[in-house]
Amino acid sequence: MDFTPTEAQAEARDLAARIFGDLATHERLRAAGTGSDPELWKALCAAGLIGAVADLGLLGLVLLLEEQGRTTAQVPCAASCVYGLLAVAAHGSAEQRARLLPAIEDGSAVVAGAFPAQGGVRVSAPVVADGWAPAVEDGWASAVEDGSAPVVADGWAPAVEDGSAGGAGASTAQGGVRGSGPARLTGTVPVVPWLRDATHVLVADPGQRLWLVAVGEGTGIVPVELTAPWSAARLTLDRAPAEPLGGPEAYADVLATARTAFAGLQAGVCAGSLARAVAHVGAREQFGRPLGTRQAVQLRAADAYMDTEAIRVTAYEAAWRRDAGMPYATHALTAAWWASEAGQRVVHTGQHLHGGTGADLDHPVHRHFLWGRQLDAYLGCGAEVLQELGELIASGE
Repeated sequence: MDFTPTEAQAEARDLAARIFGDLATHERLRAAGTGSDPELWKALCAAGLIGAVADLGLLGLVLLLEEQGRTTAQVPCAASCVYGLLAVAAHGSAEQRARLLPAIEDGSAVVAGAFPAQGGVRVSAPVVADGWAPAVEDGWASAVEDGSAPVVADGWAPAVEDGSAGGAGASTAQGGVRGSGPARLTGTVPVVPWLRDATHVLVADPGQRLWLVAVGEGTGIVPVELTAPWSAARLTLDRAPAEPLGGPEAYADVLATARTAFAGLQAGVCAGSLARAVAHVGAREQFGRPLGTRQAVQLRAADAYMDTEAIRVTAYEAAWRRDAGMPYATHALTAAWWASEAGQRVVHTGQHLHGGTGADLDHPVHRHFLWGRQLDAYLGCGAEVLQELGELIASGE
């Protein structure tokens, strides 16, 4: 394993650090509230950083997200790159890549992710994928070979909107939909981070298949508040047109990619929190001595540093393995576990070492605390990902 960034990755990281440092100031973040910063997003896209992610790989994206996390910059970088750029590049058809990637790269299209799979989303369309069609098994859809069955999920049978049964004469699209019309989704996803900034949303249905929905027809967006000041919303789908993205394997890959990327973001959040704490205890004096000279303070900061490095190195390993084409599902879960369990310890430490100042809701360190706690539970809390990891290990995967 060699996590040393390539020259291109290092240059992109350094450029991102300069842009975030210049534009993600405390004053601008306060002004943004729970919204994103359009000027900062425009600057990142104009610099070519979003478009470069396809070439930089997941490890390159993790390096960029570390710099974002250090400043808790209010832009949908992680979401749009994971659920949009990398997902389409890896699992989209040639037509989807040609149509969607340029807009995602220049920032005119932003993709949010409705992950993990939500039980309330139903697919209404004839779906026959590359010679297989779903049938009912344990309440959800599974593949059969005869190609004759429509989607039936949780006892609910879809209506065929266009009169086509999706049979032998239908055309095949990448990801598995046959038929003359688009699939349509109905249901509600309670919380989708960065949805208020999105032009598209990647939805995972209960059968763990991916659908790309353009925000517009059949979609409803109601703002919700999260722990962190992200522009989140509840997504309501009412027969919303959707196009499939990838095959049955796409869900697991995108979820593992997302867990790795957001672990990298958490590493940056923790590093930024710890840096603020170290600066504070180095300058703050008590009884004529800086707080940082106290052994208890030094030990607490040292523990936080080790936790931060554990998040970083596990995220690097998972990203490196994906870029190298190696299995990385368990490594992504390991990174997610460290990001959850260690991440919340670090941001609590950062706030605690500020003493009473850390309780000030307007202090910059409080943003790191809110981000760290939100990332602690995003895509599965520590106990959930640990159970999933244990099941994979027990099954021999």
